[in-house]
Amino acid sequence: MSKQYKVAVVGATGAVGEVMLSVLAERKFPASEVVALASERSAGVEVAFGDDEVTVRDLATFDPAGVDIALFSAGGDISKEYAPKFAAAGAVVIDNSSAFRMDPDVPLVVSEVNPEAVKQRPRGIIANPNCSTMQLMVALAPIHRAAGIERINVATYQSVSGTGRRALEELGRQTAGLLNFRSVESEVYPVQIAFNVIPHGGDFDDNGYTSEEMKLVHETRRILGDDAIRVNATVVRVPVFYGHSEAVNIETRDKLGAAGARRLLEAAPGVEVVDERAAGGYPTPVTHASGKDAVYVGRIRDDLSHERGLNLWVVADNIRKGAALNAVQIAELVVAEG
Repeated sequence: MSKQYKVAVVGATGAVGEVMLSVLAERKFPASEVVALASERSAGVEVAFGDDEVTVRDLATFDPAGVDIALFSAGGDISKEYAPKFAAAGAVVIDNSSAFRMDPDVPLVVSEVNPEAVKQRPRGIIANPNCSTMQLMVALAPIHRAAGIERINVATYQSVSGTGRRALEELGRQTAGLLNFRSVESEVYPVQIAFNVIPHGGDFDDNGYTSEEMKLVHETRRILGDDAIRVNATVVRVPVFYGHSEAVNIETRDKLGAAGARRLLEAAPGVEVVDERAAGGYPTPVTHASGKDAVYVGRIRDDLSHERGLNLWVVADNIRKGAALNAVQIAELVVAEG
């Protein structure tokens, strides 16, 4: 009989935590026990785990002894406080927050891109990238390895689910209100999100960029292991419930061309190419990505303004592949170590 693992999901009542539980069940992760953890106010509620239900326990009073793998998705402050405690008790922690992503002793892993990095975890913690970085890396890593990427220009079109459950509710509430000719209020976002686009994600830095944009810069370089890559990012929040989209322009060191890029992407793990030069022959969050595992790439074409430039359109479910699925895939890599 193969070894079974005690798994804890921290933040089990959140949007990502719920999908983590779902993915663990779908992929038949070898778990002897799955423990759902959240704040005291959520303790006692039931959350779905496949066809079963699990009772949520209070993180603050939970003893992590005996936990083999802990999946964290409860925010940076919670991760900073509790992830080291779980690691000290012997668990491998896979953290979805930004708390440890730039820690040199914590590997930052995309399962299809740098799976070997999971073995170098002196703190017992492995970090999940930002959801926008995640899908970008799955699409660009094969191109970087083949032709070398010198520069990335990316504009993201990020769904509200990336902000959390309250943002989903706000978009739904505002949309219903406006369709019924009622005025709406904004609580989660600084301005109305329904029927609008907001060029803002995260906090503003002194350089004029936001923290969400700078994550794309720093995390891209770290995951690809190349500090020379130049990254220019603009983050935009759009009135979509699930699924992030990215308009990507890259400049490669060696000329690759659209046909070469398409061949690489068609063979790349985790990628599905949807690239027909016809109406509807491209991926969108609703028609392709929502609820799916893959990163979808379309609109692959040469940049007419640069001889080594390429344009791509990249779409993925930000809650699933962008967070929960990759965390479980990392856990599977840990299990594969034996």
